[in-house]
Amino acid sequence: MHESIEQYMQMLGQNAREASRFLAAASTFEKNHALSAIYTALQNSESQILAANTIDMTKGRDNNLDSALLDRLELTPTRFQGMLDGLKDVMNLVDPIGEITDLAYRPSGIQLGKMRVPLGVVGMIYESRPNVTLEAASLAIKSGNAIILRGGSEALESNKALAAAIQHGLEAAGMPENAVQVINTSDRAAVGQLINMSKYVDVIIPRGGKGLIERITNEATIPVIKHLDGNCHVFVEAQADLQKALPIALNAKTHRYGVCNAMETLLVDVKVADEFLPLVAELYAEKQVELRGCLDVQRILGSSVTAATEEDWYEEYLGPILAVKIVSGLEEAILHINKYGSHHTDSIITENFTTARKFLTRVDSSSVMVNASTRFADGFEYGLGAEIGISTDKIHARGPVGLEGLTSQKWIVLGDGQIRQ
Repeated sequence: MHESIEQYMQMLGQNAREASRFLAAASTFEKNHALSAIYTALQNSESQILAANTIDMTKGRDNNLDSALLDRLELTPTRFQGMLDGLKDVMNLVDPIGEITDLAYRPSGIQLGKMRVPLGVVGMIYESRPNVTLEAASLAIKSGNAIILRGGSEALESNKALAAAIQHGLEAAGMPENAVQVINTSDRAAVGQLINMSKYVDVIIPRGGKGLIERITNEATIPVIKHLDGNCHVFVEAQADLQKALPIALNAKTHRYGVCNAMETLLVDVKVADEFLPLVAELYAEKQVELRGCLDVQRILGSSVTAATEEDWYEEYLGPILAVKIVSGLEEAILHINKYGSHHTDSIITENFTTARKFLTRVDSSSVMVNASTRFADGFEYGLGAEIGISTDKIHARGPVGLEGLTSQKWIVLGDGQIRQ
């Protein structure tokens, strides 16, 4: 079987590479026409796609998948319409490909610039959510990339049905249908192949639990755009306006729990702790958020807080639990964030300009904020129009990754016959 999985993956890779050359040269009109044809094909196959999803859901219940996973897996007519709306949004985005910037003459007489080009072939590995199949496919097409998709085994039927409709649309628009390919086996060996096919795949984007992403990062021989987890902080500084700090601390934690940009640790300057903590604790109590505090926090809040352990500072709860720590000032807050955090998103609440500037400079995260909720750290809120993932790495894509993150810039040189002297 392994032999044939290897052959199957090599074939997908070759197909994708060929399709990527076609896509790289396609005009904005051609790419939008393809997305429009996909839109129609999806509309026409709605009943088949929802029927396939029902098969996955039944199998999921029989395999006792937990309710959160089943919720992410489920496609309803409303969610399906939401996916179509998302596709329309991608059609309306500005096409970044071919843009030439920074044109300047060199003393030699050559003119030099940078031109935005697709990455080539993207390998996407993700869990449970079938809507990612369409999101990722549409962003890849718009940015001129071919894509190979590996969804979770629990969504196999849904993803196959979606892929069939997408390929039907591509074919109808005169685009190579191999521009979007879904791996049609749930064998894990396929992933091992995908993340090591550097001849055919240019970048891997995993989305899912920390375990999945760690495994891929350790085994891949191709660059990976990723974030392992989102342990985000809000630091209420000594000169914070508490009228700003309270709603931000509440929103960053309780707006949604299971998201990577939710706050997991609240840091409070010792100078405002006595005033701020009882007020914020009352708000959290209304939302039934469990607080885990250091000794100083326990002294102020008493029995409404449990003791935090060293593990709590590292933890991404993704639920109604919050770690709270009192710090001596900016220095300790920054050291704490850089030691325990995940370089995702961190915010300071302060009215002091100089303190805010120091925080921005020294906190080593992909998004650093002043007087704003960490929940803003996503592609839609940043105006990218869409998001294929969030990167906490120090590569071309850092922070929320939209269309531009699926591109790179090549140098272009325009001459009139210059030779190097």
